[in-house]
Amino acid sequence: MFSFSPSDDQTRLQERARAFARKVVAPRLQEMDRTNEYPWDVVRILADEGFMSLTIPKQYGGGGRPLIDAILVSEEIAKVGGVVARIVVDANTAVQKAIVEYGTEEQKRRFLPPIGQGDKPVIAITEPEAGSAATWMTTSATRDGDAYVLNGKKCWITGAGVSKRYLVFARFDGKPGAEGIGALLVEADTPGLTVPRIPMMMGLRGMPEGDVSFVNCRVPAGNLLAGPGDGFRKLMRCYNLQRIGAASVALGIAQGAFDLAALRALDRKQFGKPIAEFQGLQWMLADMHIQLECARLLVYRAAVSGTNGFPDKLDAAAAKVHAAEMAIQVTNQALQIFGAAGYSCDLPIERMVRDARMFTIGGGTAQVQRNLIAKEVLARAAKARAQ
Repeated sequence: MFSFSPSDDQTRLQERARAFARKVVAPRLQEMDRTNEYPWDVVRILADEGFMSLTIPKQYGGGGRPLIDAILVSEEIAKVGGVVARIVVDANTAVQKAIVEYGTEEQKRRFLPPIGQGDKPVIAITEPEAGSAATWMTTSATRDGDAYVLNGKKCWITGAGVSKRYLVFARFDGKPGAEGIGALLVEADTPGLTVPRIPMMMGLRGMPEGDVSFVNCRVPAGNLLAGPGDGFRKLMRCYNLQRIGAASVALGIAQGAFDLAALRALDRKQFGKPIAEFQGLQWMLADMHIQLECARLLVYRAAVSGTNGFPDKLDAAAAKVHAAEMAIQVTNQALQIFGAAGYSCDLPIERMVRDARMFTIGGGTAQVQRNLIAKEVLARAAKARAQ
């Protein structure tokens, strides 16, 4: 049965997230944007509220909730502060799903509870010459007795330097292509792991995007989460959750900007009347609303699609592309409605514009997602023809 309305329990969860965003997140955003410092105080409250462990199984200290519940929470928080919503998304999607599905019992008991307690998990894939071309990565993992030795460099790693644990993608024993890629769970204090650079970013400040270097970094063999062979395929199945999470943050940022713009249209007067009475502006608001609702339906459908907690990859990619591009358009239109006031740093609109810009890049560019979508559409068409 299709349902387009949240349950009573989900509505209460949304209300809690909304109250948290207004009370805890809103007062901290200007400072976070200025200093780019990770908001440990906010994260501790996120953990206390249970928002960092929504989808972690109950036996490991989590809420055992479905992905859609984490999406609803991240959307609500993103209406106020996208960077904090990203923290929620990262805790409830790719890394912890990979550990739950593919980890040993020892790995689950060791790595899952700290995530729920506020230790943001970090996924390290991107390299200087292997961003969109992830299967070209060169970071190497070579077996040496009871350990793997990591060597290489990752870049633009979300959360670099703030987490105690990394999920590091690497090429094992020099095997070429996707089949040579697997992943290790690496402690941040492992000798040879360093974070040499954390640049200031255009938006979503407060969440570092840094370089991570590995020089003869010895990782216990027991920390192997997914080995070569089908490891990369397995891990990317989990990464689809991350893409939906990113789409929900983009959606929330855009909705927050739209809400502010609608109120501004009612309050701001030109030519002796509220600008909301001008048809040109009404059409802007109508188009923004349509785009938001289309994105919301795509994101929600993606969050509940698939089987065994793995979203349909076509739905995930479509949701990410549309929500990301919609967020850029809607936040810019919201700034236009505010006029010069929106362009100033006195109001949050300019920050929302900057924050929205990341989502067509990070987690799989819009162009690469379109390649994935086209490939999947054609494969399904060929399958249907053969039946």
